[in-house]
Amino acid sequence: MKIIDRLNQDGIHISFEVFPPKTDEGFDKVASATDEMAKLGPAFISVTYGAGGGTSKNTAKIASHIKDDLKVLSLAHLTCASSTKEEVRGVIKNLKKLGIENILALRGDIPPDVSFPAKDRFRYAYELVEEIRKHGDFCIGAACYPEGHVENEHKEDDIRYLKQKVDSGVDFLTTQMFFDNDIHYNFLYRIREAGITVPVLPGIMPITSASQMKRSQELSGTVFPRRFLAMLDRFGHSPAAMRQAGIAYATDQIIDLLANGVRNIHIYTMNKPDVAAAIMGNLSEIIKA
Repeated sequence: MKIIDRLNQDGIHISFEVFPPKTDEGFDKVASATDEMAKLGPAFISVTYGAGGGTSKNTAKIASHIKDDLKVLSLAHLTCASSTKEEVRGVIKNLKKLGIENILALRGDIPPDVSFPAKDRFRYAYELVEEIRKHGDFCIGAACYPEGHVENEHKEDDIRYLKQKVDSGVDFLTTQMFFDNDIHYNFLYRIREAGITVPVLPGIMPITSASQMKRSQELSGTVFPRRFLAMLDRFGHSPAAMRQAGIAYATDQIIDLLANGVRNIHIYTMNKPDVAAAIMGNLSEIIKA
């Protein structure tokens, strides 16, 4: 089944994300965490490609396990800047062979030893989307950035590039993490005005430790609102308190999104089934309402 078909169904759809192990020895641990998440009934589980494609060999393996063994829709991430065009085509061919219908097309980080233009690599995500479209009837997702991509100085340019990517064949979008829902609502207004009409899944990251917050800010450049920083300042010294506060904050974000008519939400669960379970427990009756 394609994710776009699930998203278009009635009801609320909450999805999770896992990242594959850095080594083959870590596969069982990741698979176990994924098994626990599958019990929570997510709309789908996405599997990242790893920084620089470093864990990419296990992406298809985990995605196949989710689909075939757990009977949950899986979404395989695929980045292009870290791989040659032939390597990318090989991954697409393998995903097709495994019966994986859903791909999240990403540019990914550009390796320090690669410079563009490079004839043997795709530079932009829209080029990857076009390539995936050539190889079969995949459902294709892509990323978007409510606070603007860190490489684009002007948000108008960011939205123009996003529309180019969507027009290349994207079925749905997932946002970078954000911690102020007004940023998401304003972003939706701007992209709808620009003619981008595909479903947009807000990406929610439960921050359960001070170190995780620092890492998230380095990766995304996101802005943390005052009330989030106050929470960190008050509870950041206590791992147990920060975990509880981070889960409560993410839950509050999701409740606000649902109350404002958002039906599809993606949670960056970071291979933590206990965090996913706590959030879903907080939403148990809300999802039914």
